[in-house]
Amino acid sequence: MSTRAPHRIQVHPADNVAIVANDGGLKAGTVFDDGLALVDNVPQGHKVSLVDLAEGDAVLRYNVAIGYALKPIPAGSWVHERLLQMPAARELQGLPIATVKPPAAAPLEGFSFEGFRNPDGTVGTRNILAITQTVQCVAGVTDFAVQRIKAELLPKYPHVDDVVALEHSYGCGVAIDAPDAIIPIRTLRNISLNPNFGGEVMVVSLGCEKLQPERLLPPGTIPLVDERNVADVGENATSQLDVVCLQDEAHVGFMSMIDSVMRQAEEHLERLNARRRESVPASELVVGVQCGGSDAFSGVTANPAVGFCTDLLVRAGATVMFSEVTEVRDGIDQLTSRAT
Repeated sequence: MSTRAPHRIQVHPADNVAIVANDGGLKAGTVFDDGLALVDNVPQGHKVSLVDLAEGDAVLRYNVAIGYALKPIPAGSWVHERLLQMPAARELQGLPIATVKPPAAAPLEGFSFEGFRNPDGTVGTRNILAITQTVQCVAGVTDFAVQRIKAELLPKYPHVDDVVALEHSYGCGVAIDAPDAIIPIRTLRNISLNPNFGGEVMVVSLGCEKLQPERLLPPGTIPLVDERNVADVGENATSQLDVVCLQDEAHVGFMSMIDSVMRQAEEHLERLNARRRESVPASELVVGVQCGGSDAFSGVTANPAVGFCTDLLVRAGATVMFSEVTEVRDGIDQLTSRAT
């Protein structure tokens, strides 16, 4: 048990539970500064009741009902899942839409950031060479090549931030013509075209995989950078898809494959190294966020901090997206009610 003064975190003023923050939790009989006395041992990160709760009362955290008391819960009690009935999952039909209006906030004007403008109009915050893989079978070669590129080539190109391999477990022995195959293919394609990669798309292929390079990145998907990556001219101009195929007959062994990857990489590094940051309006910034550790404290530390920052960014005109929407399945009504 902690030796520091008892400390709890009440996330929202309307909450009737708080979180014990002391290392090791707190023992029964511990008294807080406001006189609340614990009637149970409460582990760190767990909830303590701030008031007497009757059977059926809503347990509020974030000012949201996270459960309902199955029996009376005296103030100072450890509020754990065995004392709660979980709220029923909401049906996707009939969810509340835009029923909660946030307080009005004035736009933040005149803000900018230093970014890399891309040929397709997007803006990146970093300058990275990404090596796309069409199949998981090439991961060993690509990983080894990336380590050599970082050690031997990257120091020659100081304006390039990093080199990364876009690894995945798709592409081999898959039902490539299945109706939903477009979902993983589109996901991999969009990752390859991330604005931080500057339109420099480089692919390492095995050769026999179901997900062939031309299916992953068909003509017209890669933006034209300049005359050095054009595969045709005039109205038919399109960007060239640079592919290193490991099963190419020119490769006589492992090191031959590595050499091919490094030669191709250096061409892209040269172009990336010529890019420079410029002042860009905040409205052109796109930020992605992801669920935290899903522990008791991510909801009272990192998540609110990130949320505060995203509110500021949106007020400045930026776009913020978050992934792992499955993590908020049972809180979907809390999101749709604030949607516009």
